[in-house]
Amino acid sequence: MAVATRDCARVLGCEIDRLTMAQTVERCRQIVESGRTGQHVAVNVAKLVALQDDPRLREIVAGCDVISADGQPIVWASRLLRDPLPERVAGIDLMHELLRLAEATGYRVYFLGARQEVLSSAVERIQAKHPRLAIAGYRDGYFDEADSGAVAGEIRAARPHMLFVAMSSPRKEYWLAEHGHELDVPFLMGVGGSLDVIAGVARRAPSWARRMGIEWLFRVAQEPRRLWRRYLLTNSRFTVLLAKRLLGRRGSEA
Repeated sequence: MAVATRDCARVLGCEIDRLTMAQTVERCRQIVESGRTGQHVAVNVAKLVALQDDPRLREIVAGCDVISADGQPIVWASRLLRDPLPERVAGIDLMHELLRLAEATGYRVYFLGARQEVLSSAVERIQAKHPRLAIAGYRDGYFDEADSGAVAGEIRAARPHMLFVAMSSPRKEYWLAEHGHELDVPFLMGVGGSLDVIAGVARRAPSWARRMGIEWLFRVAQEPRRLWRRYLLTNSRFTVLLAKRLLGRRGSEA
C-alpha cells in the first residue's frame, strides 16, 4: 500500500507534516500496511532548538516518515511564519489513538523504555483500558549500548507491528537510527515520558495549560530544581530564533 504524498510546513528549518490528529493516525496506519518500516517523531520546542546544534539529530528527524508538532508553540510559530500547521498532535495523544487503532485492527505492540516498575504499571493500565490489545512484549530502557543488539533481537522475535520507545531525547532517536533496521517492525515511534504519565508517576498538565502553550511551566513546577534552567534557556533561544526569522522575513519583504 502506498503512503500518501506529504505536505509539510517549515518551522525554523524543520519540515513538519501538515496533518490533523485523525490524518496522522491514518498516515501511521498506512505505514503499518505498507510492508516497510516507517518512523514517527514528535517535535516540541526543546527538540526544535536541539536541531539547531545537532546535525545528526537533524538528519534523523528529517528522515522520519511522519513529523508532528508536539507543542502548541510550534503551531503558533508556523502561523506567525505564514506556513500554518492545522493543529497540535501531541505524542502522548497520538500514542493513545494508535493503541485504540491497534486494538481494533489486531496490530501487535511492543513497549521499550522507562524503569521496570513504571513500565509494568503502565502496561497493566494499558491492557486494562484496551483488553483486546495484543501486547507482543515490553522491556525497560535501562541497558548498555553493548546490549542493544540483544534487545533488538528480542523485539524482532516478538514480531510487533508497532514499537513505542519511551526514552528521553535524543537517546531514542539515536537508538532507533542505529538499530531500527534490525527490528523488522513496520512502525516505530518515540514516546518520551508517556509511560510515566500512564503509570501515574508523572502528571500531565491540564488541558487548559496545554491549550495556552504553558505545559512546560507545569513541568517546571513539578521539578523546579532540575528543569527551570533547561526550560529558561530553551524557551529563550526559541523566542530569539523565531524573532530573527520573522525580522528577516519582514526585511526581505520591505
